[in-house]
Amino acid sequence: MQNSPAHQVPSHGTSRLALDHAIDLVPVDDRGRSAPLRPRSLLTPEPPEAFPGFGWEVRSPLDGVVTAVHDGEVDHAAHRGLPSIVYSLTQGTRVAEGWRAVAGNHVILRCRHGGDEVFVALCHLQRGSVTVGPGERVATGDVLARCGNSGNSTEPHLHLQAMTSADPTRARAVAITFPDGLPRNGEFVGVC
Repeated sequence: MQNSPAHQVPSHGTSRLALDHAIDLVPVDDRGRSAPLRPRSLLTPEPPEAFPGFGWEVRSPLDGVVTAVHDGEVDHAAHRGLPSIVYSLTQGTRVAEGWRAVAGNHVILRCRHGGDEVFVALCHLQRGSVTVGPGERVATGDVLARCGNSGNSTEPHLHLQAMTSADPTRARAVAITFPDGLPRNGEFVGVC
């Protein structure tokens, strides 16, 4: 778990694009690592395939209707150590380019939760893996895509956010909840 709103709000350091309560779910191996850390990892970008979460199924967190899909962005190299510092210096450019540059490949669902309509964005998906289209109904647990490294992402992970509109440039953030409470940065969450 990274960038959890249980740790700080705004969780991603900005309120732009309804990011206040977004959370990043980072897949790890059975040893709790997102990928083996080698000296080379600290000096050069790594292929996303080196990370165990790359290609993991991304499932719908709620019943809903697909309102937006974007697929086709390249899964770029992962950046840790010094490469992550250099990559972070280019983040402002991606934010200035807008939602698609930040989200990469993504699916947005319109859902009902607690009587309210919310839009849930699942981002940084693997290129060519989205299995749903606009207008399609999905149930909790349905496979939507696979975990990738597209958009504003330093390593393969799933960015999850809820908002009041399908248009993140006009939406307000909605707080996300988990059945066992909102995890903090560094905590592990089991997957089904």
